[in-house]
Amino acid sequence: MWRSLRVDLKAKKAYWQEVPPEEVALGGRYRTGQLLLEREAHRVDPLSPENPLAFAVGPLAGTGFSNANRTSVGTRSPLTLGIKEANGGGTFGYALGQLKLAHLVLEGESPEWVVLRLTRSGEVHFDPAQDLLGLGNFQAAKRLFAAYGQRIAFALLGPVGEYLGLLSGIAFSDTDGRPSRLAARGGVGAVMGRKRVKAIVVEVPGKAEVVDKPKVAEAIRRYAKLLREDPLVMQFYNAIGTMGMADFQNAFGGLPVRNFREGRLAPPEEFRMGGQYIAPLNKARGGRHTHACMPGCVIQCSNVIVDEKGEEVVSPLEYETIGLLGTNCGLNDPDALARLNRLANDLGIDTIETGATLALLMEKGLAPWGDYAFMEGKLKALYTPSEEARFLAQGTARVGEALGLKRVPVIKRQAISAYDPRVVEATGITMMVTAQGADHTAGNAPRLETRAMKPEEILEASYTAQVNAAANDSLGLCVFGGSVTNKEVAFVVESVNAALGTAFTPAFWRELGEGVLRLEHRFNHLAGFTHEDDRLPAFFYEEPVPPKGHTARFRPEDLGPLYERLHQGS
Repeated sequence: MWRSLRVDLKAKKAYWQEVPPEEVALGGRYRTGQLLLEREAHRVDPLSPENPLAFAVGPLAGTGFSNANRTSVGTRSPLTLGIKEANGGGTFGYALGQLKLAHLVLEGESPEWVVLRLTRSGEVHFDPAQDLLGLGNFQAAKRLFAAYGQRIAFALLGPVGEYLGLLSGIAFSDTDGRPSRLAARGGVGAVMGRKRVKAIVVEVPGKAEVVDKPKVAEAIRRYAKLLREDPLVMQFYNAIGTMGMADFQNAFGGLPVRNFREGRLAPPEEFRMGGQYIAPLNKARGGRHTHACMPGCVIQCSNVIVDEKGEEVVSPLEYETIGLLGTNCGLNDPDALARLNRLANDLGIDTIETGATLALLMEKGLAPWGDYAFMEGKLKALYTPSEEARFLAQGTARVGEALGLKRVPVIKRQAISAYDPRVVEATGITMMVTAQGADHTAGNAPRLETRAMKPEEILEASYTAQVNAAANDSLGLCVFGGSVTNKEVAFVVESVNAALGTAFTPAFWRELGEGVLRLEHRFNHLAGFTHEDDRLPAFFYEEPVPPKGHTARFRPEDLGPLYERLHQGS
């Protein structure tokens, strides 16, 4: 039987409750959103002890079903002030699934810093965390393994989260034990820091329980086979990883360059910040360019980047980091970016928000574009809660306002992801309308050439991407399997039925995805958001972006058909 766990941090008490199979299926992003609505989190200060912090997995978590072990983290965001779901891969969701823990909710504030530890038998311990405070994530992870053994998974708060910096995420352990898979966006780490929880450690039972074991085993084999036969999965994600999107967007003209001033960093044949350049270089040095962040994943889009000596620098280097911490700051050296990425992972911060914030300092003239030493210095300053660190850790919107800048690329106070909305229009629409803030993962369609499409077709493409993303997030599935998953809805739903003993029909997929979107929009409406909050910053409408020369075409008043769907039942 699956269960949920509610932890009263102030009283140091834990409460288990059984979860029916039909509710387990409503997992991940759906579950975190529903919990926040039920608890009326829209009424509380995001950085008060009353703001709940929820962790939820999908119904196939704990099994070897490829890319089905992501963990959703939900709270009212202190960055956007709206609803937030940030999710990450790694081993934490796998461990929760094997414990048959559908969701975990942290309530209140601990009197002192703790490590929340869950044993294989279901015991909950509140261990002292004093010796972990102030440490970077890599050193803290070593101490966790030394204290609790190797058969653990963890969710870890970095030093920026300790002083409630809004750049902070929550780092999950990867398959090699690195604290490098972040639920990064929206300041979720600051909420964990407010609760004085330095880490959540879960002992991994090593065995998953499902209702129909033979049927689930066959589903695991079939899904893996479908993924291995899919060209996008194997020739793009498996072979190159997400950094291949940098090559595409640089050629397409949708790459953020120098605070979204341009859409192309260099001619494609001279571009060094994408997978076409980095992958062969990394392999030649002895690095790994096909790497699974979570157990059982056959997509293996992660990587392990090494330097010219063959020594590990960072894992992984992803497209969003390339776009915001790299080209958006004017960097053109992938080795320099890898070093910055490692610092960011050690700090436990969102590279999108961090890169957008650093670019504003360059926009202000405090350093030239691409000044690596300046960027490194600013990141190192974030380790200790100085006045400078607290200022930088507020995030892009607040730093931009304090600096008096007009070109601040945010929506709902969250930095825009690495797809220029003037060029990548369907994704731009998603980032406008999603309740999550400017988040491409809410529904990405990065390859659409939309200027030849009708406006209603672009809106439909965005909406479909949002529904599919929400369904994937709720089932704990990585969206990088979407080229298979989204076409095999009946099979995925049958796999869920086999695991849980439920009887959902294929219609469950769309109902789940649409249900997520509507409850999130309901939350933000209750939190005081209006359609005006969906508008892009003015410069996107005013400045043509080279090389294509496009300006943004879509405004909130153009999105009526989407709003009608998103507000149904609200």
